[in-house]
Amino acid sequence: MLGGGSIPCMRYNLGEALRPMRRLFGLLIGFALTISAQAQGRAVLEDALRRDIERARDKVFPALVNILVVNRYFDGGRAQYSLGGGSGVIVSPDGLVLTNYHVASDAVRLFCTLTTGERLEAEALWHDAMTDLSVLRLKPPVNSPKRAFPYATLGDSDALQTGEYVLAMGNPLLLASSITLGIVSNPKRVFLNPFNQELEDAEFERGDRSGMLTRWIQHDALILPGNSGGPLVNLRGEVVGINQLGGAGLGFAIPSRIAKSVLEQVRQTGRVERGWLGFRAMPTEKLRRNDGVLVGAVTPNSPADKAGIQPGDIILSIDGKPTNARFPEEIPLIYLQIAELPIGKTVSIELLRNGERKTVQAQVERMEPYYGEEDEFRTLGFTARDITRPMARANRLPEEGVQVTGIRPGYPLDTAEPKLTTGDAILQFGDRKIRNLNDLREAIEAHKNQENIPIVFQRRTETLITVIRNRPPSPPSPSVELPRAWIGVRTQVITQSVAQALGAPNLKGFRITEVLPYTEASKAGLQVGDLIVALNGEPLDAFRTQDARDLERRIERMDIGSEVKLTILRNGEQRELSVKLEPNPAAAEAMQNVRQNELDFAVRNITPFDRMRNRWREDQRGVLVTDVPNGSWAQLGGLRTGDLILSINEQPIQNTQDFQQVMQEVIKQRPPVVIFYVLRDRETSFVFIEPDWKEITQ
Repeated sequence: MLGGGSIPCMRYNLGEALRPMRRLFGLLIGFALTISAQAQGRAVLEDALRRDIERARDKVFPALVNILVVNRYFDGGRAQYSLGGGSGVIVSPDGLVLTNYHVASDAVRLFCTLTTGERLEAEALWHDAMTDLSVLRLKPPVNSPKRAFPYATLGDSDALQTGEYVLAMGNPLLLASSITLGIVSNPKRVFLNPFNQELEDAEFERGDRSGMLTRWIQHDALILPGNSGGPLVNLRGEVVGINQLGGAGLGFAIPSRIAKSVLEQVRQTGRVERGWLGFRAMPTEKLRRNDGVLVGAVTPNSPADKAGIQPGDIILSIDGKPTNARFPEEIPLIYLQIAELPIGKTVSIELLRNGERKTVQAQVERMEPYYGEEDEFRTLGFTARDITRPMARANRLPEEGVQVTGIRPGYPLDTAEPKLTTGDAILQFGDRKIRNLNDLREAIEAHKNQENIPIVFQRRTETLITVIRNRPPSPPSPSVELPRAWIGVRTQVITQSVAQALGAPNLKGFRITEVLPYTEASKAGLQVGDLIVALNGEPLDAFRTQDARDLERRIERMDIGSEVKLTILRNGEQRELSVKLEPNPAAAEAMQNVRQNELDFAVRNITPFDRMRNRWREDQRGVLVTDVPNGSWAQLGGLRTGDLILSINEQPIQNTQDFQQVMQEVIKQRPPVVIFYVLRDRETSFVFIEPDWKEITQ
């Protein structure tokens, strides 16, 4: 103690020191709890989404089908066949399947594989090009008990919202049973021309169009080739669309509203029919109107034309129902409204023209598909299709007749003078008027024994007449040559560079590159690598590439059956070998080809040279396949040029005579599968051809 004063005690207060740390720790705990709560929230949402996906999957996945299609298409004046595929969904317990028109419309055979792996054949009940939908029916095996199939329920596509989760189910790249997740990007998508804001259709390979009635569901679930026809599913497990298009992160599905309408019509009537008035609708936004629909064009001789409707009219109502299309997205609704009108009914149409309201009457007609039926006329070598009214209007064709779609070279229609061409319309065949394909079939049958047949046809604005020679194409004549002396080896000329490589720069003659089996050359002991330097003691002066056939020509001038003495070098040692000359084997060109028209391929007998070159047995029998056109039933089944056919349906084939007899019996019996046992690349194999006999023998 100094001067009665005191020194304050400098104590270390632990509580004070820890207070800031406690505040920091509290903040950290709070932050961690917030993150944990958010994570838990996300986990709950993810769990809920996963459960929704699983529930939707379990409802629809068993109804998914993988569709394999044998397609028939027309090209080059003949019917051709190919394999295709897609997806579908069972929508009723009795096995009705919805898929895309572009998957199934050209099918002559349809096979559906269920998610269980069971494969069933299906039949097409109806194809609807306008909506790109087809309705199929599964066909259980014959004599099997009646069964109920797992099926999916069609939901309400109008209730879909942007951002809603959807599942795309299908068979991408024909890989069975796939599911992808996405969201709805736009539930009312239409395709617009960017310049005039008019609707554009989706066009299929053969020219059919879809889109006039459709507002697509755009989504981003992955869609690949093979997904077409598969269901688009909401998380309630309802089918809200049928997938149609996809790529680059965009998918488009046909709304279930449209699919329901197609399905119900097919159920009730076996077909789909729609009303048609014959005008092109446009939105009224540019006219600063909120109501009505603008008439952009009127089809000549249509109900709208007969009622006096004109381009520029504003149609306010049809049959008492408003027709409002302010925006392009609303145009398909107008066409749907017209499509649902009863065919044959007379309806009142209220319109506005130059500010004046008018009411007109129009009788609803049936909407026709753009393209008519197409078929092949095999004996005459061409394909043709019915002319529909829409085709006639668009291409200035007659409304009665058939349009030529392809001509096969060398066949009777190709002989016409003047020439017929693709696009011509046949109006008369012989003395018969042609209105449609049925008329043409009957006319061809009626004139089948007439050699020269006149045909009247229209080309653009001209009506012409031509004549065809009604004869099948002649097969090419086999070349006929007198036999010449021959030795069974293949050789190369010993050029200067080859001689240097052999270590004998001055060597001239021929080197043996192959000794053919079963020949006198083989029996005489000639070997690959032998160097022929003299013939009957006369040196061979061959050393240029143009001398390659010198030895062959000299032998051909000799007598068949005579012997020649060959001087050869083998391993540096000179030897003399005598070889008996034999007739040259028949070349392939000398053999007659036999064409099988129904399965569309050609064969010929095999020659001794075939046996030698392919190292077949000396007594090998069979027929050699020489031609398998693309798109033929033979090609579709896997038969290849160069196959040696050994048997057909267990009947041995030794030559073309056997082949023709067996195939005649096959055509008569029409088995579901024709089994070819073949030798291919020195191994045996089986080829299974499953033709549609109804298609190819009609």
